Order: sequence, then C-alpha cells, then structure tokens
Amino acid sequence: MKRLIVNADDFGLAESINRGIIVAHRDGILTSTSLLANGSAFDQAIALSRQFPRISVGVHLNISQGKPVSPAARISRLVNERGELHLSPFRLWMRILTRKIALEEIRTEFRAQILKVFDAGLTPTHLDGHLHVHILPQLSSIVIALAREFCIRDVRCPAENLEATLPVLWKIGGASIPALERSAVAYAVSSAARRFGAQLRMAGLVCPDAFLGLAQTGFLDVKALRALLALVPNGTTELMCHPGYASAEVESFGGALTRQRETELLALTAPEVKEMLGRLGIRGTNFRDWEEDLPDQPPA
Repeated sequence: MKRLIVNADDFGLAESINRGIIVAHRDGILTSTSLLANGSAFDQAIALSRQFPRISVGVHLNISQGKPVSPAARISRLVNERGELHLSPFRLWMRILTRKIALEEIRTEFRAQILKVFDAGLTPTHLDGHLHVHILPQLSSIVIALAREFCIRDVRCPAENLEATLPVLWKIGGASIPALERSAVAYAVSSAARRFGAQLRMAGLVCPDAFLGLAQTGFLDVKALRALLALVPNGTTELMCHPGYASAEVESFGGALTRQRETELLALTAPEVKEMLGRLGIRGTNFRDWEEDLPDQPPA
C-alpha cells in the first residue's frame, strides 16, 4: 500500500501562510503541517487547527528567524542585538564548532517552543526543524531527547532518494544557479539525514519510510508535484511543501519561497493532482493516523 503524508512547513509564520495551508488542506491534498511556535501568526494557527481537526500538527523547531519563545537573556548567544533569532544552519554549525554557542541554550529554546504548543492545548504529532536544523550532528541528540521527554514519537528524517528526485529538479530548473545551489543543499541535508535516521531508530523513534520535496524546495509546481507522486513507493512517504499566499509580511522574510508559496498552493489544489493520487492508488494520511497503525512501541 502507498500512503502519503503531505506536510506543509511554516504554519504560524504569517497569517497569509496560515490561510494558504488551510486552503491546501481543505481543497487539496495537504494532510499535515508543522507549526512555528515563535511565529507572529501562532494564535491564528492554533485556532485554525481546532477548526480543521483532520490536519495533524507538529512543531517546527526554529532558531533562525523571529523572536524567541524563551527570554532573550537566557539564550543570549542565539539572538542578535534586536533580540531575534538569526542563525542559518551553516552559521550555527560554525559557531558550535568554535564554541561561541552553548548547546544548552538551544535545548532551552527548543523545549520552550514545544511547551508553548502544549500549553496552547495542542498535542503535537511530530517534530521537525526549520531549514532542517534538527538533523545537525551537534543538535540531533537534543532533539531526540526532547522527543522522548514529550512522548513525540515521529521525527522528520529528510533522507531523500536523490537519484530519483534530482532529475526532476534539473528538468524544471535546468542548469540555473538556483537549481545547482538547491542540488548541493539537497546532497548535504540528505547525507546528514541518513545518519540522523539511524539515531532515531536506536532511540525507538520513527519516521516515514521515504521522504520527498527536499530537492524540489523552491521549484515545486504542478509538473514537479506530478513527477514526485509518480515516485511514491510502497509504504508511507512524507512530502514536504511550503504553500501560502503572498503578503507584505511574507515579502519581508525574503528567500526563494517568497513568491513560490502561491505556486505550491496551486499545485496542491490542482484537480489533476488529486486525480493522480487516486489513479496511482496513493492514500492520503496524516501523522496521527499513521502512528495509530504502527506497533505499540513507546520510546525506549
């Protein structure tokens, strides 16, 4: 059987992104989302999750953007002079190597983000990381320990079959600089994720059997989505996406996804995409329902 979890990142980041995620769920194939506890539209996201209970909601751990959940004084090495999180995964990695950041501060902020979601009355179904920061070798043990502490069994492992998905990227993006940069990022993330997946299994945690959407980040349109659906194997697959609507707030974030979000929303709600799921025998599911079908094995 082929089962597909279609998960949108960045729930709570902005109201226009929240609206896009819900439309992709209500009118399209989206089944799950990951919530930024420090996002400006967090409260709206919580309200929408109650209005649409069939969407599973996890925590999108973040130390790269926005105001922290923890008091800035407790995580002073993670914030800039404005008290905002600002470290890209590469800059974070370099600061860890040079001992300019205390790992305890990262644990403090990650834990505060998870607690904020619980305190809002929502039980997270899974954990993942903004910009895949959760798979960095220096942070993976922190994330695994927090998953076990809060009994969150499902953790994203973005180990993608790049031999199959990179040709899809190159067909759409060609030999452009953005496509080549995306290829390099996909190789780095997928390589680290394979090591992370082994750690998850040793800790008694789980992730879906396959992952899609890594190489297509910033390039996911109807054509790319249809190509990815044709690659869905037997078992359970997570497909990562970033739908939303354009807005002044989203424009202020910058990055490759600024205008891409509406393109992804159109793809996720396209009639031909929904028809293709049925034709290929792919059943949509979410993290909550998938976990209920797993053997009863709590984290060791």
